[in-house]
Parts: sequence; structure tokens; C-alpha cells
Amino acid sequence: MSSRETLRRGVQSKVSATAGVETDADMTSGVYRTAWLTVLAAWTLAGCGRPPADATVRVSGTRKVMGVTWTITAHATEAGAGEAALTAAFAEVARLERVLSDYDPASELSRLSAAAPTTTPVPIGEDLWRVLELAEDFRQRTGGAFDITVGPLTALWRQARQSGKKPRDDKLAAARAAVGGGSVALVPDRRAVTLPHAGTRLDAGGIGMGYAADRALEVLVAHGIASAMIDASGDVLVSAAPPGTPGWRIAVAPLAPGGPTELMVVTDVAVTTSGDAYQAVDIDGVRYSHVVDPRTGLGVVGPTAVTVVGPDATTADGLATAASVLGHRAGPAAVASFPGCSARFTWREGDDVRSLTTPGWPGRADATTTTNCAPSRGGREAAAWLPPAGDVPLVADSRKQAGTCDSRTEWAVRFPSPEVSPCP
Repeated sequence: MSSRETLRRGVQSKVSATAGVETDADMTSGVYRTAWLTVLAAWTLAGCGRPPADATVRVSGTRKVMGVTWTITAHATEAGAGEAALTAAFAEVARLERVLSDYDPASELSRLSAAAPTTTPVPIGEDLWRVLELAEDFRQRTGGAFDITVGPLTALWRQARQSGKKPRDDKLAAARAAVGGGSVALVPDRRAVTLPHAGTRLDAGGIGMGYAADRALEVLVAHGIASAMIDASGDVLVSAAPPGTPGWRIAVAPLAPGGPTELMVVTDVAVTTSGDAYQAVDIDGVRYSHVVDPRTGLGVVGPTAVTVVGPDATTADGLATAASVLGHRAGPAAVASFPGCSARFTWREGDDVRSLTTPGWPGRADATTTTNCAPSRGGREAAAWLPPAGDVPLVADSRKQAGTCDSRTEWAVRFPSPEVSPCP
């Protein structure tokens, strides 16, 4: 996703399990703050009847960690084993928060940033090393549209969003001096890092949750879970199809009412969206996203959204951030450079909302569409934008979940929040 205001500590958790039939205990309510979309998962057997003798048990847990709500759904051989797997997966995410958070001054990432400038290489742990290696690869392959050293600019842009005024030129120049390829030097033979510039601050918000989701899935697999979905409030990662289904069916709602709703049935992929639906600011009549362009120090001009489908959550997360910065003109080329990735770009031109999908987008050929921008509506109408497909679970409000039987198909339903007004 984007360089979100995330990776912060959370405390709320809930775990429930059923053998086939959805019960009230499975309907976990909570605020799903995403960069653009909210995700709901529901699984039932055909006709919502009794499960066969060899049916797996659906186990679902929700916890607030890294500053957002995470929901993990898994199919296990029995409830106890499934709950143990979820507990271990959530523990792994919490551990990585202590490594990657830029809000926690005690995190490994924050302590490394605080040491800048460093006169000698600083040894770091394996996870932070892997993230920095991946981040450097993203920076090079996207021409700087993704940059983990964006921290000074992110902090400056947060102040701008609060004040409603652009940063002063001199402050922008000072922050940009600590950002870029020369701000981090990796020393592979020592698994160490040098930060040569004073003021360098690392921000893993554009890749950290994806990385944590991948590690959490590894934990689930180690516990014998073959079919699972991890929803990190907008970063969605799925493994093998739920029992008796062709895959996880995902509906990605349009930027505005009346636009085409994208439907896909997928397995073993990640789906991540980056955009300005939840966090944006209007300065001098221009809508800016919270997503910062490392090359300019300003937020991306919107309204806009990019959804990326990739082979893993780390790639989808980082690429969605970069593609959001690059936009629909330069972004598709960047997406094409990452094997197994595709994307949908949505943006506004005048009164029209335009959408472009790159080759390989699930269930649809490469296309560009235009939709006349209808008046924005709240979450209750937003649920009606999703086309019927059997009994698709609909959500009346972005802060609540609801589900019904759906012919043994696993659903992740995404929809705009009531606060979103993409077409004012």
C-alpha cells in the first residue's frame, strides 16, 4: 500500500471457529481503516446445510496490530489446531511491528534511523535486512517512485495535511537532501547498513504490512494450513482455494458509483490497493493524497486508486505504492517489469472516472473504460453497487460486516467507506 500512517501497536483481538455453518460469533465487527477499500470474508457450504464428515473447520481471528485491523481466515483439520495457527501468525505480525514500525522509537527501524549519520556500518537483524534489500530493489526498478528513505518527506507532508498548507520550499529542500539512493548503503557481507546523511529517516509503511502478511502466511503453512486469507485492512493475501471451491472470489469496487466492478477468482496471490480515499487533503483547490512522491516531497494528486495483484504481498504492497506515485501513464510499464503482477489504475478526468487494467489482470482483458461521475453516496448505497452473484455478502456500513450463504464460495468484498466522496 502507500506510505500509510500505520505500523503502530494495537490491542484488540477476537478468534472464533465453526465447522461449516456461519454463526453470529463469526461476525466480527470493527473499523477497517484502509487506503481505499474495506474487506469482508465469509465462507459457507452449499445451501448452508450440515457439512460433510470430512469437512475442514473454518477458523477466523481479528486483531488490531500495526495500527490497523487484521483478519485471518483459515481452513484447518480441527478448531484447536486452527486457533493455534492463527495465534502464532498474529504473534509473528506483532513481532515484525517491533522491527519495522517508524512510530515506535524502540523499534529496530526507528533506532537505526536515530543513529544517522553513521560513521561505521550498523549490523541489523534478518527481517530488517530483507526489507531494506527489497526496498532498494523497488527503488531502482521504479526510478525512485518507491523509496524507503522517504521518512523526512512523509513527516513534513503530515504537517502539511494538518495545517492545510504546502511545506515551505526551504523545508522541502532540507528534507529531500536526506532522501534518495545515496541515503542508505547496504553492506551485504556484514548484513549491516550505513546512513551517511544527517536527518535520514526510514519509513517502511509502503512495504512493511505486505512483508508481515507474507511472513504470517509462512507461519500458517508451518502449522499445516493450506487454505487461508490474510486481510491487513487493504492488503489481502490468499493461499490455496477453500475446500470445494475454485478459489477466493474478490470484488473490487469502482472509484465512484456506476463504474465497472471488477470480479476475480484467485488463489495464491496478493491484492493490494493504494489511493487517497481515506487520507487526503485539499490545498489551494487541489486534492492531495497522503501518499508522498519521494521525488517531489508532495502528496500524489487525486482522486486516484491503484489495485495491484501480485505473487506475494510484499511485491504487491511495494508496487502499489510505486504505481500510485507513477500514475496511469508511467505506472503500467513499472507493473509490467514485475513478473506475475497486474494492476488496475483508476483516476478522475473532469467529470469522468477512467479506469485502465494492465495485461494479466484477473478475469479481464487489457482495457480502458470511462464512467460518468455520479454523486457520491454513503456506505449503505455503496453496498448496492456490487452486482448480485448468488447471495453475495453485502455490507451496510464500512464499520460492520454481514454475510449470507454463497454456494461454497469464499468472498472478499471491497467497498468504499461512507466518508469517501470521490465525486464531489
